[in-house]
Amino acid sequence: MTPQPAVRTARLPGGLVLPYAEQGPPSAPTVVLVHAVADSRRSFEPLMAELPGDLHVLAPSQRGHGGASCPPEGYRPADFAADLAAFWDLLGIGRAVLVGASSSGFTVRRFAADHPDRVRGLVFLGSPALLSDKPGAADLWESVSRFTDPLDPAVVRGMLESLLSRPLPRDFLDLMVSESLRAPARVWRDTFRGLLDETGPDGLDGITAPALVVWGDRDGILPRADQERLAAALPHSELLVHEGSGHVVYWEDPARTAADLAAFVSACGDRP
Repeated sequence: MTPQPAVRTARLPGGLVLPYAEQGPPSAPTVVLVHAVADSRRSFEPLMAELPGDLHVLAPSQRGHGGASCPPEGYRPADFAADLAAFWDLLGIGRAVLVGASSSGFTVRRFAADHPDRVRGLVFLGSPALLSDKPGAADLWESVSRFTDPLDPAVVRGMLESLLSRPLPRDFLDLMVSESLRAPARVWRDTFRGLLDETGPDGLDGITAPALVVWGDRDGILPRADQERLAAALPHSELLVHEGSGHVVYWEDPARTAADLAAFVSACGDRP
């Protein structure tokens, strides 16, 4: 049985505080999970519950999200990647498999390009090659750009439900709505604006680690061509399609996603 994750606090240089979940023995292969815009470490609870107990799994909440410090600025992928590097240093993480969920794929790509020696493998879960050209993303931005505090729970719930192809357990969806409401309106706006400003996946040919691109074929935001573009930009990659899943594959089918991730981590361990 997979052990319950412990919730800890990382205090980064400069005073930034990030809550994080940790499970599994530190001596085991390490997996770092990075959540999407307006989510938190808790968005990975179903996935972590399905992962085998012989993995060392870390899931931090990023700045402005899920009870982390909320500075007045610094919500672009480059800022989140710098925080991730500081988190990596603080915890003494060696090489690890790095997982980007949805929009955090931009952060993961930047971190891997800047620190290729730290990455054993990369996993992208419904992560865009480019977001600014997607009509679905433009529709989300139209709503987010008008957000003010306090956020409207009904609007947030509707946005989350729009990403799904099948219903989630009610208690988990309620939890995700609650976590999203913890991010101030300015964090939503600044983070989303930074995502739309990101360019395509050019310049990733220096990443030598293997990569797995996981995509649900009912994703209403990202078409298959986008995922093929991301996979093609990574020198050693595979595109894995989850039939019947929407944008958030790790919510809709956490058991299958966990099995795919565990198999990928094992295969990475066989590489020099």
